[in-house]
Amino acid sequence: MGSITEERKETLLKRYGGSKNGTPSGMGRRGGFGGPPRGGMAFGKPKNAVSTISKLLEYIGKDKAKIIFSLVCVIISSVASLAGSYLLRPIINGLIKEEFTGTQKLNNLITGLLIMAAVYLAGVACSYLQQRIMIGVSQSVLLKVRGDLFTKAQKLPLKYHDTHTHGDIMSRFTNDLDAVGEMLNNTMQQIVSGAFTLIGTVVLMFVINWMLACVMIVIVPLLVFAGRFIGQKSRKYFTTQQQSLGAVNGYIEETISGQKVIKVFNHEETAAEEFAFLSDELRQKQMKAQFFGGIMGPVLGNLGQVSYAVSATVGGILCLTANFDIGGLTAFTNYSRHFSRPISELSLQMNIIYAALAGAERVFEVMEESPEKADEENGVEICSGDCRTEKGHIIKGEVVLKDVSFGYVPGKTVLKHINVTAGPGEKIAFVGSTGAGKTTITNLINRFYEIDEGEILIDGINIKNIKKDSLRGNIAMVLQDTHLFSGTVRENIRYGRPDATDDEVELAAKVAYAQSFIERLPEGYDTLLDGDGANLSQGERQLLNIARAAISKAPILILDEATSSVDTRTEKFIEKGMDRLMKNRTTFVIAHRLSTVRNADRIVVLEQGEIIEEGTHQQLLDKKGRYYQLYTGLAELD
Repeated sequence: MGSITEERKETLLKRYGGSKNGTPSGMGRRGGFGGPPRGGMAFGKPKNAVSTISKLLEYIGKDKAKIIFSLVCVIISSVASLAGSYLLRPIINGLIKEEFTGTQKLNNLITGLLIMAAVYLAGVACSYLQQRIMIGVSQSVLLKVRGDLFTKAQKLPLKYHDTHTHGDIMSRFTNDLDAVGEMLNNTMQQIVSGAFTLIGTVVLMFVINWMLACVMIVIVPLLVFAGRFIGQKSRKYFTTQQQSLGAVNGYIEETISGQKVIKVFNHEETAAEEFAFLSDELRQKQMKAQFFGGIMGPVLGNLGQVSYAVSATVGGILCLTANFDIGGLTAFTNYSRHFSRPISELSLQMNIIYAALAGAERVFEVMEESPEKADEENGVEICSGDCRTEKGHIIKGEVVLKDVSFGYVPGKTVLKHINVTAGPGEKIAFVGSTGAGKTTITNLINRFYEIDEGEILIDGINIKNIKKDSLRGNIAMVLQDTHLFSGTVRENIRYGRPDATDDEVELAAKVAYAQSFIERLPEGYDTLLDGDGANLSQGERQLLNIARAAISKAPILILDEATSSVDTRTEKFIEKGMDRLMKNRTTFVIAHRLSTVRNADRIVVLEQGEIIEEGTHQQLLDKKGRYYQLYTGLAELD
């Protein structure tokens, strides 16, 4: 570990442990896990606790009757605990009274013990009931919140998902909701129980002997100060522990997924040293966090023992000098022994409350995000063959971009006055450097983003006037990133059109040239795919993507660098599949390999968001401009 420079150490801590909620700050959108492992909580205070509590109460309020009953059970359980200790007074006093006979003392003892047992049994029953009820309430609340959060996530615009890591969004569903669940399961009733027990204990102390109670009250500030001091230290070190835990987990995730690169460049030793440094940082933080977290109980417990000793000593003196009864002293010392317990519980619950409110606040932040722009009230439905509704407009597939300008960020234009016309069944190719705006055009055609100026028309209808579901249902896409879902091959192909028959699924596979490799799979079309199709090659995954697009029967097709990550042999099969797929469809092709766009009806060359050339493959070669330079190798796509 000595070979790691101080500068590198700072970089590692900043890159992997910079986020306070345990999310490694260096993790990207894909592959990031977003936060500490399940069960880890996001420490820190909420920004607006009042607003967050108000929103939580809206969910909790739907089970108001159950919560009220649960709180009544908590109060009865607390009263039973307090009453059980107080019953020691008459029982002991009855045993030492000289005027009672032995039989009377025995009867009084049995009666007192039976009453005490009944009181404690009532308390146990109420504790059981409130626990069962609150578990049901908390899980019901989490079910509603989780459902609303997932529904909202589906309605958020693509811009939100592009600007927030997947790991960060996932942490709202896991760590943050876990923290809320922990608070609802235990914290609420423990706070009520602790507060009621503390107040009841103080009241009963004064009832038993006000002088002795005043002596005990002097010790309270010491208990409160100790609980607050240790709680603040504990919260501080648990926060740094979560940061270090996120750093270690982030580094592990990145190195495990990048093992091939690490081995190729002989970085095993460096990786081991860096991990050892991060792991040692975690060890140091955990030692401090666990130390302060562990001493809370013993410190307050010992202070409770001190108060017990003081009360016993002073109480003994009062018994000798002020006719204080032995039973009262026994009950009082019992209260004093446990006096620190509710204070300790209340102090410990504050960390959980902060974590839960901070987590709930992050969840509600997502829920308050503006959803994707709603459809126009009289939105048009379009279709390409047999319309599903009477209002459907049968489209031929003409797409026109008329003077379109757009920027993802205000003031920074990505596309400038784009004019492109694609006739029905035409194949339009976009080429240009990275960042020229090729993919942005396809995003705008799908209305993933709203254009700033100009308009996009499909068969003369402005896409702003077309219902989004209808619009996107008539556009099929094959992307460079091949995302497959957990399920069978057949289910993944059918994702393009859920009502497709098995015969149509197999026909789509044949169109995509995927039939041969599917039949070689262990279960054929019923073969289960691992995570994102990990048990298939990149080319096979892409062929399934093409089959998915083929089954959709959408009249407009977008191919976004669909062959950029496969070998040339596989590319030929994919190109054959795409040629079949593009037949009789209006197609937009984005490709880095210019050999894949030679047969396009028109090639549009983009640079810095502007169209600089347009024409067929031969026309652009004859111009000897930018396309000619790219195709002949005189210039390279960057």
